[in-house]
Amino acid sequence: MQNGTLLAAVDLGSNSFRLEIGRFDRGQINRTEYLKETVRQGNGLDADRNLTQDAMQRGWDCLARFGERLAGFKKSQVRAVATQTLREARNREEFLAKANRILGFPIDVISGREEARLIYQGVAHMLPQSDERRLVVDIGGRSTEMIVGKGLDALNMESYRVGSVAWSMKYFPDGQFTSRAFNMAEVAAKAVLEEAINAYEAKSWDVAYGSSGTIGAVSDVLTASGWAAGIVTREGLDWLLDRLVKAQSADRLKIEGMKDDRRAVIGGGVSVLRAVFNLLGIEKMEAAQGALRHGVLYDLLDREKDIADLRSSSVQRLAVRFDTDAVQSARVSRVARQLFKMSVTELQPAETDRLQRKLEWAAQLHEIGSQISHSDYHKHGAYILDNADAPGFALPELHRLSLLVLGHRGKLRKLEADFEDRLLIQQLMCLRMAVIFCHARRDPDLKGLQLECAVSPGKLFVLNCRPGWSEAFPQSAYLLQEEVVAWQKTPWSLVVSGL
Repeated sequence: MQNGTLLAAVDLGSNSFRLEIGRFDRGQINRTEYLKETVRQGNGLDADRNLTQDAMQRGWDCLARFGERLAGFKKSQVRAVATQTLREARNREEFLAKANRILGFPIDVISGREEARLIYQGVAHMLPQSDERRLVVDIGGRSTEMIVGKGLDALNMESYRVGSVAWSMKYFPDGQFTSRAFNMAEVAAKAVLEEAINAYEAKSWDVAYGSSGTIGAVSDVLTASGWAAGIVTREGLDWLLDRLVKAQSADRLKIEGMKDDRRAVIGGGVSVLRAVFNLLGIEKMEAAQGALRHGVLYDLLDREKDIADLRSSSVQRLAVRFDTDAVQSARVSRVARQLFKMSVTELQPAETDRLQRKLEWAAQLHEIGSQISHSDYHKHGAYILDNADAPGFALPELHRLSLLVLGHRGKLRKLEADFEDRLLIQQLMCLRMAVIFCHARRDPDLKGLQLECAVSPGKLFVLNCRPGWSEAFPQSAYLLQEEVVAWQKTPWSLVVSGL
């Protein structure tokens, strides 16, 4: 990446939406602009876990303002991620369909562990490099992430469904602060976080850091009241709890350093933070400068080169874990990439490479379900991908891979896929043909074969075969004839000439 390139990260959190813009300079990203809006989507989930219309509109309005600022940015310069609220929302696709258009860039809903990994990357890149073992805690609106790492490597990470917005709504619904409410909220938070005791016990880390939201707000208040700057201590938390109880309500809370947008969620945030301190035996926690959005920015750098792209490592790890045939996977991958390059002529080279890489991942993983079932391995493989923890991947990316794995063989009508998504269908066609050509589990002879794709006047693939090819490879020719029939039941058609 060239020095001076602008990069942007959009964080759709449960309490706030944030936009961070930075300039790349010799391996570092230096902030040029930061925008934050308190959207509070986290309290817009109804009893059925659907976002209310008001909550969606607040999000869309904010993203419209962010989108105006990002006008002129290329797709490779921007990444937007959404966290717990949109992980939970049953109608998230309704929100995202419009949100993607308004922002002008795709929004990735990331898993809890992926959120934790990115948070650690953001914190670690903003700290001096050292050999210390770091505990990083991030208390968000509806989830809390915990990570233990060293240097830039996250070693243990988890996400728990407890946060400042959710706990404030449940235990301080009218903004009333009582000792009993705080005790109930802390006990409930401990019950959710209890399994963290063994994974994040004090002997596994040297220094505790707190990232973003709640911990930053508590640190600001304590600093303004004369406590050590940038440090949250157990004594400081006791002092703050006393001040909250004496205020009796969020509306009556008058305390230096407390921002107005934090008053409504400070009760839940303090309760969760006290639970973390008490469960893990923390005496003090340093407020970190880095956060999720910074991790997203640095992850953009990693994605630029496949060798550093964590997603490639995750794919390899899944392939090894499920004992796939590496030789066959590589063979199918090579053929699929070759066919895709033939059929795509209008894209820029960078976009073609990006799509080929994802097609290659699908090829590497197309047999991961074979250890479970021989006949239905494609179905089991798709299930694995839809439910796997795969660092580096957003949930929609994994689902797209699962669709390719599910659809690489058999009937196509089983796919709940958008057949208007031409690039997905081209990837699917190339993967299915690669599997056909490699059915004998040896390198196929593709000399003289050419695959073309046309979308006007109809959606049509044409595979041209050299004279004599079908006589030389009768089983492949038969499978291609079956493939023609399979595509007749979709909006797309396949024509094979020379059979």
